[in-house]
Amino acid sequence: MVETYGIDEERFYYVEESVFGTTPTNPAMLGAPCDGIDPVFDPSNIKLRGAGSYDLQAIKKGLRKPSLKINYKLPSDAPINLLQWAKIDLDKSLSCQVIYYKGVFGSATDIISLLFKGMRISKVSVECSIEDIIKAVMEFEGQDLVTGTAKITGATYADYSGAVASHESYVKKDTTILDRVTDWKFEINNNPRRVPVIRTSSGYLAKYIPFGKRELSGELAFEFESKAEHDEALADTEFDLEFGLGGTCKATFFDCKWDNVGNTRWLEDLLCAKAKFTAKGPVAIAAS
Repeated sequence: MVETYGIDEERFYYVEESVFGTTPTNPAMLGAPCDGIDPVFDPSNIKLRGAGSYDLQAIKKGLRKPSLKINYKLPSDAPINLLQWAKIDLDKSLSCQVIYYKGVFGSATDIISLLFKGMRISKVSVECSIEDIIKAVMEFEGQDLVTGTAKITGATYADYSGAVASHESYVKKDTTILDRVTDWKFEINNNPRRVPVIRTSSGYLAKYIPFGKRELSGELAFEFESKAEHDEALADTEFDLEFGLGGTCKATFFDCKWDNVGNTRWLEDLLCAKAKFTAKGPVAIAAS
């Protein structure tokens, strides 16, 4: 009898799809260093009631809604390899596999495979604090889920490793490095939606999952030694923000404005300014 699986016996892998909803043949699966993996499957059952019965008369299959959420640290090996798929200009899909296993991964036994197909990044939040590493929370919405008891036939599996520490990051506003920042966070919300069509073949699967209206936002915390952010909010000033993600990798948000600026306590007895921003866009995630 197999014992229950622990968090040290789960892994997350992904690969780009050349055809939406189809995992490539002999795929090169890449792994992100996750702290938490939360797969969810909702069959969206249609529950039918009617006259003559207190109970349901039927339960019919609805539109499948597989989703996935991961918490991971940006790997220093390749900080943006996964993060870049949150950009709309990479409007492609991924196959994502969650594997539970026993033993050594190279010769794993008792495998449970959850293969999510046609996955698009719904939302990603990336943050960094002093004396910490850059962390991300990423949510996916997809078309289908296939379960199995083995790795993908013909697949190779490689794991990115390492982490990007706060001292390897930076924040730049326009052309100036901000040297008062103690914490930063940005969020990309793509608002994808599943679009089904009436068909007798796989009609319970979404035919398309296009991105919706994108929302770009974030927050910076500053050591409070300047009124600059208050002045910029008052003046309705527009600016660009660039976040260092390790090595030459960066995320740049264009045409930003401060939404909300306030002061609060930091390190118990010091003051800091917290400034929330919204970007008109676009966002660029790349290695310079």
